[in-house]
Amino acid sequence: MKMNIRLFNLKKYFIIASGALFISLNAQNKKFTLVIDPGHGNQNGSARHYSDLGEVREDHVVLGVGLKLGKLLEKNKDIKVIFTRTSDVLPSLTDRTNLANRSKADLFVSIHCNSTGSGTTAAYGTETFVQGPDQNKANLEVAKRENSVIYLDKQDEQNFASYDPSSPESLIALKLQQSKYLASSLMIGGLVEENFVKKNNRNSRGVKQANLHVLRQNAMPSILIETGFVNNYDDAQYLISEKGQQEIAESIYDAILKYKKASERNNAPQISQEVPEKKEEKKLDSDYRIHIITSPNKYTENDPIFRGLNYILTIKEGNNYNYYYAVTNLESGKIANLEKVKSAGFNNAKAVAFKTNEKLKRGYYTIEVAVSDSRLRNNDKIFQVLGDVNREKIKGVFHYTYGNVNTLESAVKLQKQIEDKGINNTVIEKK
Repeated sequence: MKMNIRLFNLKKYFIIASGALFISLNAQNKKFTLVIDPGHGNQNGSARHYSDLGEVREDHVVLGVGLKLGKLLEKNKDIKVIFTRTSDVLPSLTDRTNLANRSKADLFVSIHCNSTGSGTTAAYGTETFVQGPDQNKANLEVAKRENSVIYLDKQDEQNFASYDPSSPESLIALKLQQSKYLASSLMIGGLVEENFVKKNNRNSRGVKQANLHVLRQNAMPSILIETGFVNNYDDAQYLISEKGQQEIAESIYDAILKYKKASERNNAPQISQEVPEKKEEKKLDSDYRIHIITSPNKYTENDPIFRGLNYILTIKEGNNYNYYYAVTNLESGKIANLEKVKSAGFNNAKAVAFKTNEKLKRGYYTIEVAVSDSRLRNNDKIFQVLGDVNREKIKGVFHYTYGNVNTLESAVKLQKQIEDKGINNTVIEKK
């Protein structure tokens, strides 16, 4: 079976947050409660028949993985495991989410198999979804396929009938809800995908956002794991085997334990890890900032995703926003800042060098002052205060930028001048 050992690309797959916003347990002696949701059931879900393998059914595969995962987890006395199903039945999406919410679960793990739903069998590998607005057409197709089960249950059809995922109201409500648990979900999702690559030699398609009903109504960190494609022969052969299902279960199990340990450590009293500056310490040749995450989403500095970190510098490149913490030209400061970001849960954070006053060899820096679905009026405050503002329409969205400088330091200074004039939530953009 041909497998790609390459780790998922952080920039390519929305943010893969190495890190996370951890949700505190209600009490220190409370058991960590986990809901395992083997998706679909009762002959619902993806399926493919092979002459030598027989019928490979999603509902059977994920039930096998889920039960194996539960067996591993139940060995831990401080973990309480709850199943949405343990047999070939089809619980409604409402039943699944209500069970998780009533149980006050700390984590919800939904297990599925993927399918392209077309004649092609080229797609293969794993991917994990967290709740969020659809980021691209491919994710939207996954959301449509997984959400289609609501029409099989009258209760779901009634509950979700008025929900339009494309409406502005739904997207606004979704963004507010997802920010509370997004970072935690991203972390556990990243750990799962990392294990699939490192432990099982699987091809990871990354951690992505999609608007999935089974995740949307959960009041806890939640992930939906696509364990492989039933319409890809190599994946199907692996998924239907006892060895494959056990390996998948063990990788998810290990990720859950790491997530649990990290969340408990994060909730414990923290001792400052700041390294005192030594007078004799020599300055570095470059300024160092700590890269936190990359995302197509624009966040403000006080967004809960940063878990209290401040001094955030945002630099937009292409369609993605890169978020950096603090700046220093001392080795001790670099180490301290990196440790601080990692202690907040961003385990894949790294120090990035920025050569002081280095001019861009290509392109320039500008300041993104506004992004709007509709064209701003000529009397808008931005035009009155700044005057010469550039407008660009990209995929139906209006982007407004101001200025043209060739060093990051000049861009930071320009941004400060703009915000001093009352234009807030601006972003440095590298063109």
